[in-house]
Amino acid sequence: MRYSFIIPVYNRPDEVDELLQSLTEQTLDDFEVLVVEDGSSVPCEQVVEKYRTQLDVHYYNKPNSGPGQTRNFGAERSRGEYLLILDSDCVLPPGYLAAVDEELKREPADAFGGPDRAHDSFSPTQKAINYAMTSFFTTGGIRGGKKKMDKFYPRSFNMGVRAEVYRALGGFSKMRFGEDIDFSIRIFKGGYRCRLFPEAWVWHKRRTDLKKFFKQVHNSGIARINLYKKYPESLKLVHMLPAVFTIGVVLVLLVSLVCPWALLLLALFAVIIFIDSSIQNKSLYIGILSVVAAFIQLTGYGTGFLSAWWKRCVRGKGAFSAFEKNFYE
Repeated sequence: MRYSFIIPVYNRPDEVDELLQSLTEQTLDDFEVLVVEDGSSVPCEQVVEKYRTQLDVHYYNKPNSGPGQTRNFGAERSRGEYLLILDSDCVLPPGYLAAVDEELKREPADAFGGPDRAHDSFSPTQKAINYAMTSFFTTGGIRGGKKKMDKFYPRSFNMGVRAEVYRALGGFSKMRFGEDIDFSIRIFKGGYRCRLFPEAWVWHKRRTDLKKFFKQVHNSGIARINLYKKYPESLKLVHMLPAVFTIGVVLVLLVSLVCPWALLLLALFAVIIFIDSSIQNKSLYIGILSVVAAFIQLTGYGTGFLSAWWKRCVRGKGAFSAFEKNFYE
């Protein structure tokens, strides 16, 4: 068997249903699917049962340990030459697996990943969050499928890796957040080849509300410092920009108490986001939501980064994360 899809899931049976349905529509069929329930209180076993006759699908239920260890659980029971790791809130276009297969035949890779997109059916909030996570004005476009400044680090919502490489590296670490970047760093350190597959994209639902989005990006900022302590060379200028932005917002607000014109700096950024998102999404409403999402994305990540820097780099504390009970949300 050539491919094994590994899908960790926590309390998301409806999303698993959509993802499995999209797998039945793939134009290639040389694959198995492993759905691993991570101690859910709302299991998806009945959903998986619906697809027994359409897919080579296997269902497992284990105690809660987080997505990284749950992926490892699935990988240990897989049979494919390549492991394709997806988040449960993804939906695949029919040509996804064919695009992966074509890229591997054209130029082999030990590990790879693809970008994500917003589906037309996604809510305005999800589309705004997708914009904030992929726009050049917020992340430099590094999450939107553009080639990165130095190396491409696949993320676990859409990641592929040769099974023998996965096992040689010991799979994902026990980090609660940032475990996918940690794994990608170890891929490069092991001397393996990693590539971006631009056509192997997925529809990724993102968070369903802005509060959950803040928790996600805040922990991403914390994880970046935890990764820096483990791999100092991994910290790049682009990772510091949200922290710089956050400090800048605070300074602008303070200066505005004396000189209100300073707020024009924030207004200019908001206008740029509004115009760009409105054009991309063909919606003024999504443009407005994107302004809010962009500020949350940058300041959420920035505050997480700064708090972790203060606690770990200045005060010498150990690794930590916030909202630990919500790493699936």
